[in-house]
Amino acid sequence: MRSPTVRLWLILLVLLGAGLPSAAQERRVPDSQAQVQLSFAPVVRAVVPAVVNIQTSRNVVQRGRPFLADPLLEFFFGRGGPPVPSERRRVENSLGSGVLLTSDGVVVTNNHVIENADEITVILSDRRAFQARLLSRDERADLAFLRIDAKGEKLPTLELARSDDLQVGDLVLAVGNPFGIGQTVTSGIVSATNRSAEGLERDVSFIQTDAAINPGNSGGALVDLQGRLVGINTAIFSRTGGSIGIGFAIPADLVRVRLQQAVSGAKEVSRPWLGADLQSVDVGIAESLNMPSPRGVLVGRVWPHGAAADAGLLTGDVILSVDGGAVDDPASFGYRMSLQPLGTPARLEILRRGKQRTVELPRAAAPERPAPELTRFGRNEALAGATIANMSPGFNERLGLDPFETGVVVVEVEPGSPAAYMNLEPGDVIVGIDGAKTPDVRSVRKALPRAGRPFRMAVKSGGRLYQFRVGG
Repeated sequence: MRSPTVRLWLILLVLLGAGLPSAAQERRVPDSQAQVQLSFAPVVRAVVPAVVNIQTSRNVVQRGRPFLADPLLEFFFGRGGPPVPSERRRVENSLGSGVLLTSDGVVVTNNHVIENADEITVILSDRRAFQARLLSRDERADLAFLRIDAKGEKLPTLELARSDDLQVGDLVLAVGNPFGIGQTVTSGIVSATNRSAEGLERDVSFIQTDAAINPGNSGGALVDLQGRLVGINTAIFSRTGGSIGIGFAIPADLVRVRLQQAVSGAKEVSRPWLGADLQSVDVGIAESLNMPSPRGVLVGRVWPHGAAADAGLLTGDVILSVDGGAVDDPASFGYRMSLQPLGTPARLEILRRGKQRTVELPRAAAPERPAPELTRFGRNEALAGATIANMSPGFNERLGLDPFETGVVVVEVEPGSPAAYMNLEPGDVIVGIDGAKTPDVRSVRKALPRAGRPFRMAVKSGGRLYQFRVGG
């Protein structure tokens, strides 16, 4: 017969055992801080089937003289080398991740994952592989949308969350294919929202997270504990190439807008253009405007025929918010403007001479007036080898030039051509020829003499004006 002491210990053990989860008990998502020791497995099981691996390949042709890459040989033979060049062909492969957004096979990934690819393969979590075609891309936001043919099968997808609802400290999971080792899940928190940084994409306010994101995770999913997509992992801050706990994701709110454009048939993204220069309000600017603290973006130059002018914005105005969302730098302004399609008005809260007011701004694309009129000069012309075009806000934006610049820009220069020997480079602006101003392509053609005759040309390059003589 057991003693009372032994019986008491047995009762305590039974009571304690009843409070411990057994291996057979069903796992569930933590719903309180006290339950964090439980598993994220239910979320992972729901999310993983919709996260895919992406393999790309492209054919690369290398021309040159490989043996002259040796510095010593180059010193003796010079850069010209022997007359017969060699040519090598090779295939470059890269890996990334993506997320299924529609059951009929639309996948979102990063543009840099599939850029310049000749072939794109999407591999599902069950290892089935599909050839993919590009639907649409947004280079400035680093997003690309692909389509695979599932032959009528309903594919698993992730629901898009409202990324604006995220708060610093929220738990998130990152799912992707880091270093090509296979699908991997990491956990962390939201470290910051509305984050922008030099070197990252324009017009995006990123979600920052400390969930480990490594090479190969690009294009993968950042999800909340309900298994909803809150962002697309795109970049890390690192001094070594590996994760140090500073990763960035493109918010789901922007993905939603770009997805709608992609499935509607838009190949390229048309984004709203303000028609004004913007800069962040720092401490000095805030003091000069009698603002209690730095916030918003300051309006600089205003294009006379753009959306800003139509809305009545003036140089010196401070834009505080767009459609209720605060803006603190030009990137966050561009992001807020991109969350609604063109033609939808934006409600701006602005500060003018110390008084706050609301203005309505039309969302319109940058104008392409005048038309580019791309013109390439042939071998018997004075600018042989050069391709020039008329500048306009829309054309300049696509080339990454100052949208306010006008005139004629050099778009391309053929190596070894007369234009190359003039040291013309893409981005140079032709200001005048033989003293005549050249505001458009036709005026350049009219001012140029016949090939072989000397002339003087004025060119703006890198913000500086140069004048030089050609021929003679």
